[in-house]
Amino acid sequence: MKSAAAAIMSGLSLSAPPPPRRSAYLSTSTTRSAQGCFRLFSLSLPVHRCFNLTKNPIFVVRNCSSITAKPSSQMRKKHDTGLEQDQKLTALRELFGKPGINIDAYIIPSQDSHQSEFIAECYMRRAYISGFTGSAGTAVVTSNKAALWTDGRYYLQAEKQLSSSWILMRAGNWGVPSTTEWLNDVLAPGGRIGIDPFLFSSDAVSELKENVAKSNHELVYLYDVNLVDEVWKEARPLPPNKPIRVHELKYAGVDVSTKLSNLRSELSDHGSSAIVISMLDEIAWLLNLRGSDVPHSPVMYAYLIVEIDSAKLFVDKSKVSPEVMEYLKKAGIELKAYDSILSEIESLATKGAHLWLDTSSVNAAISSTYATACDTYLGKLGRKSKESNLSGAPTALFKSSPVSLAKAVKNHAELEGMRNAHLRDAAALAEFWSWLEDEMNKKVVLTEVEVADKLLEFRASQAGFVDTSFDTISGSGANGAIIHYRAEPDSCSIVDTQKLFLLDSGAQYLDGTTDITRTVHFGQPSERQKECFTRVLQGHMALDQAVFPETTPGFVLDAFARSSLWKVGLDYRHGTGHGVGAALNVHEGPQSISFRFGNMTPLLKGMIVSNEPGYYEDHAFGIRIENLLFVKEIDTPNRFGGIAYIGFDKLTFVPIQTKLVDFTLLSASEIDWLNDYHSQVWEKVSSLVDGSAREWLWNNTRAVVKP
Repeated sequence: MKSAAAAIMSGLSLSAPPPPRRSAYLSTSTTRSAQGCFRLFSLSLPVHRCFNLTKNPIFVVRNCSSITAKPSSQMRKKHDTGLEQDQKLTALRELFGKPGINIDAYIIPSQDSHQSEFIAECYMRRAYISGFTGSAGTAVVTSNKAALWTDGRYYLQAEKQLSSSWILMRAGNWGVPSTTEWLNDVLAPGGRIGIDPFLFSSDAVSELKENVAKSNHELVYLYDVNLVDEVWKEARPLPPNKPIRVHELKYAGVDVSTKLSNLRSELSDHGSSAIVISMLDEIAWLLNLRGSDVPHSPVMYAYLIVEIDSAKLFVDKSKVSPEVMEYLKKAGIELKAYDSILSEIESLATKGAHLWLDTSSVNAAISSTYATACDTYLGKLGRKSKESNLSGAPTALFKSSPVSLAKAVKNHAELEGMRNAHLRDAAALAEFWSWLEDEMNKKVVLTEVEVADKLLEFRASQAGFVDTSFDTISGSGANGAIIHYRAEPDSCSIVDTQKLFLLDSGAQYLDGTTDITRTVHFGQPSERQKECFTRVLQGHMALDQAVFPETTPGFVLDAFARSSLWKVGLDYRHGTGHGVGAALNVHEGPQSISFRFGNMTPLLKGMIVSNEPGYYEDHAFGIRIENLLFVKEIDTPNRFGGIAYIGFDKLTFVPIQTKLVDFTLLSASEIDWLNDYHSQVWEKVSSLVDGSAREWLWNNTRAVVKP
């Protein structure tokens, strides 16, 4: 795999300007090593980054509509018919031969210009062209073929949504080619492959270029046109324009001036004079701002450039109220137009900036523009030699964003806000489950969408509610086996009392973000279902109780959650845990708990992660149990190696259905864990509910004993 320290976009073939060269501004001292060490706002730790797109060839796409919390029944849209998908593919292919384009294939990722997981509707290009609405996937269209790659969470969903014109590539399965392997196979040598450089990270494009070059293909940057937008035309939704708000200091814990000062110290320590920040949650966290541009995530579309003595926020100024304008002015932040980011990047080069670039997140348009501007700067001096080392010449430092880890380690106020938000969320869920159980007992017919909408009602009544944190996964029976299932009003199932029901949901509150999954049965579960549920629960308990050295990366813990399933030859096709933001994105890095062992980020005190093992039988049922945890230090009797040992504490307090547990499989200590957890649920939540919800909570938190 090409090193992330390779030249910024060096050697890329462009459709308009000539390809930028690897130039003298790239000093060898600025390259990122496989295992570096950087101090992050007073933290010093090793950081390992691994980007392997051949193993996980899935790119992501952004969307663009303002968001308010609406019921699922109002937000869902009818899927395209196969005929409509075919017409879109035909229109797209007709653009391939246009002047200034002239390509043989086009890659359509899921991301927006900021590598966002959730995106505004106007940027959902992959979903528009393919009909597949899952959050992760990459579409590739040639003159006579169309293929879509997605991971194990979405296999069943993609099977349902793709027309016969599309080839489904089940990424991660044995024998399935990557996007570039497939292109190298189906295109004649010397083909031209088009991309929108704003939608790919610099690292992703470097690897794409290297891989397609094996068949002498040329990667073509289409700066000025996105071909899917040309097909979409007037039907494309407008960009979001809702106002930005200040995230109160009582929730943020640290003011913006202090955060900027810490970041500037980090820049100085690494010999940088400026940094480009493009990840939306990093900008929101650093500036203590929140927005409504992206569904489920309280962020705004923006770029941020921080220099040693100044800062510029690139954003649609119509979103900035006088109050926010004054707030930014006091913090020394200048407002610039969102679409002026590339001209500012060029200006940094002319000033001889030593620019910090996180090439895993900054898009290829930005990194390539900086490379070209640096070449131009040196060219004007008449010093183009690669060996030149000019004092004052622009350079680049390739390194992970220091904001990412600083954001992941929550301060006291952020943790307190998360605790409080989870308790209110638990109260809403107790009211919801009490209602749903009563409706099922009365044999009321409810669809998956109606159930999700009712849950939204209960959450919306809680103080500080802002939005859902992702589309609720409400899956009865076989739909629960679709890991990221999304119920649609015109095609969803009835919640069947004779089948397992999986509900994965979350909320955004002013003070915190929640994410919880429970699996229940309203009738009599089968012995098979009980065994599978119990083994998932055992994995959940094992991870919850894990104690480990403070330098341990998350992938080391993944086996804790799978071990009980492995004993009988079972497993699941997703990671076990993801980071969670504090009143920010429900999925955040850099930490994770996953079988993908490339992420060497250690789990640190103050981080928040999910604990969500599962098991899924295709076309039958799905099981998942999810709580959020925060990392804390554990008082161990020994400290081998002189280091601290850490573990977890719970944020989520909602009962786990004991009807689904096969207690003959549980040890005495595992039963103690379940009883202790339910005791905590009652203690923390019972005072927040009354009536039938309180009665339901009592009935579902009573102690159990081993038969």
